[in-house]
Amino acid sequence: MSRAAEAFERLVEIMDALRSPGGCPWDGEQTHRSLVRYLIEESYEVVEAIEEPGGVDRALLREELGDVLLQVVFHARIAEEVPAASGGFDVAEVVEELNAKLVRRHPHVFVDAAPAAPADATSAASTPGPPPPCPPTPPRTRRRRGRPPDRRAAPREPDPALGRDQAGGEAGALGPFEGVPPASPPWRWPRRP
Repeated sequence: MSRAAEAFERLVEIMDALRSPGGCPWDGEQTHRSLVRYLIEESYEVVEAIEEPGGVDRALLREELGDVLLQVVFHARIAEEVPAASGGFDVAEVVEELNAKLVRRHPHVFVDAAPAAPADATSAASTPGPPPPCPPTPPRTRRRRGRPPDRRAAPREPDPALGRDQAGGEAGALGPFEGVPPASPPWRWPRRP
């Protein structure tokens, strides 16, 4: 087993112990909803480590990426407590789904995983050449079911002089961080040891 696999397996064991009876009372009472603010805060802290004035603070980035990974494992552990018939899943399913997505999006890298070409495919499609570029990740357009869009975010006003909105995107286009404040949130949640 690789060092990464062993470390990840240990993380899952630790989270299981924290959530199990006799574990940490604070960890045991958390829900997906109660952890949202921590996921957001840790994500902002990753950005801060990357955008340090002197360049990427790699030691801080390593720590903050670990905190984001903790949030992923924490949410997966909570989801594991829900029966599969009701939508429950475990961290292995999260990783397996991610693996499948990465292979699916990179058929030029994972040749053996690519579907076979139909028999009537044109010869031009089968001629060797440079691999296609990686496809971009499609933007998220899904809304929460049964809820109206978030109205707290101020609409971005187009700049008529540039034909762009204030964040630099095309006027009217929604960016991947639409509605996310432009700076870290002003709050600081207590750090867990």
